[in-house]
Amino acid sequence: MRDRTHDEAMAEMYREDPAYAVQLLNDILEDGDQSELLIALRQMAKAFGGVQTVAETAHLNPTQLYRTLSPNGNPALSNFSAILKAMGLRLAVQSVQTPPHKHA
Repeated sequence: MRDRTHDEAMAEMYREDPAYAVQLLNDILEDGDQSELLIALRQMAKAFGGVQTVAETAHLNPTQLYRTLSPNGNPALSNFSAILKAMGLRLAVQSVQTPPHKHA
């Protein structure tokens, strides 16, 4: 019996618990670690049928998507948004602190 790789195990976790995937991506984005973000996106692509399937759904070139998600990848915002949309997710902006109260 073949052991699962870490990526396969993570892909299964993302399939079974999409809320975990969302929280993990938000944590990674908060930390700003692009290499960690690309690893998570590669693992999530496995969960959503593989890079080929995600590329087709996102209307991206599969070869380019493989390069984008490689350890040296640097996804453009439009590609990043398309990848997330293909996985049923979207990029959002949140306040990191409470805005100052206006005085009446």
